[in-house]
Amino acid sequence: MKQSPRRTKTLLIAVAVVAALLLLWRGCAGGDEAAGPPSGPGRGGGFFGPGGPATPVRVAPVQRAPLAVQLRALGTVTPLHQVTVRSRVDGELLRVEFEEGQRVEEGALLAQIDPAQYRIRLAEAEGQQRQNLAELENTRIQLRRFRDLAQSDFVAAQDVSDLEARVRQLEARREIDQAAVDEARLQLEYTRITAPVAGRVGLRQVDAGNLVRSGDTEGIVTITQTRPISALFSIPETQVPSLLDAVRRNPDLPVEAWDREERRLLATGTLSSVDNRIDTATGTLRLRALFEDDRLFPNQSVNIRLQLGNEETLSIPDAAVQFGSQGTYVYVIDAEDTASVRPLMLGASSDGRVEVLEGLEEGERVVLEGIDRLRDGAKVEVVQVDGEPAPAPEEQADEADADESTGGAGPAA
Repeated sequence: MKQSPRRTKTLLIAVAVVAALLLLWRGCAGGDEAAGPPSGPGRGGGFFGPGGPATPVRVAPVQRAPLAVQLRALGTVTPLHQVTVRSRVDGELLRVEFEEGQRVEEGALLAQIDPAQYRIRLAEAEGQQRQNLAELENTRIQLRRFRDLAQSDFVAAQDVSDLEARVRQLEARREIDQAAVDEARLQLEYTRITAPVAGRVGLRQVDAGNLVRSGDTEGIVTITQTRPISALFSIPETQVPSLLDAVRRNPDLPVEAWDREERRLLATGTLSSVDNRIDTATGTLRLRALFEDDRLFPNQSVNIRLQLGNEETLSIPDAAVQFGSQGTYVYVIDAEDTASVRPLMLGASSDGRVEVLEGLEEGERVVLEGIDRLRDGAKVEVVQVDGEPAPAPEEQADEADADESTGGAGPAA
């Protein structure tokens, strides 16, 4: 049976498509065989792998030179003393002697509680003390008389013994009475509420005229010491050896407190204390710095810069450091211009450079730019070494013009 022209045309198109796909598949298979087995992640495969063109990179040498070592950390401003002022006695609050937000000195009067009932208790205790002292004195006189009469056998020895016991009893009562007087006097003094520390007072929690009790948890006001004031911060345990070496050389290391954006220096101080153990949960060591500056506010978040001093150490630009799931690493370029991944341990950083504790040797080259196109084992082309001047654009243009004029075969005859 004769086929229609439309069906014949459709069959020819299908055969042509199948043939083209077959040729394309054979070409890809041949290219794969010529290039060798595909490389996996981290093996230098892909367009910029060992079989591809060299990747242009900018490198920097590992240098040993004095480095202004500086540790950076996030810190929280913490007052050395923060006291909630509470009443030690019950009574009516007669008056408040401070202004909210005012700076007060230690011992300054803050509030006054009605002292009337405590004056009465003191007078009662002193009256009881005087009564017992009079009785004691009378008993002592009687005891002396009985002792004289006992020598002439006019009184029995038992009567003398009873009076001696009575004197000892009244002497003990005298001590109890003195304690009662001291207690009453102390309660009277507690009606004057004074500042236990110097600092800045907060907002008052109770107004004059209210009845205050010694068991009130909110208290009357809170005092926070602001001069000196401290900042707590933590550093990683890998930086602890550098810190301890610096502390041995200078116990009062300088510390700077910067604002949250690290644009403005808030205060300068010194390192005051180092914790006695590393926190195993976070792998950090806590430190405290002291500042004599009112610009720091309690619970304020600050950026801390701890100056460890100048040290002769290995360092690289911090732009070369990469961070991955296995930790920090860099790309190192060997003498054959081949890139390799090198894990390393870092120390302190300062002015765009970071201290290298382990992983690199002096003179090795690390990649600064072109990292995003690198793989382990990839060939590179070093276009610039950090610290050396790059070729000027005019020189590059002159060289290109010379090559074009000579056709790349050298100068014309």
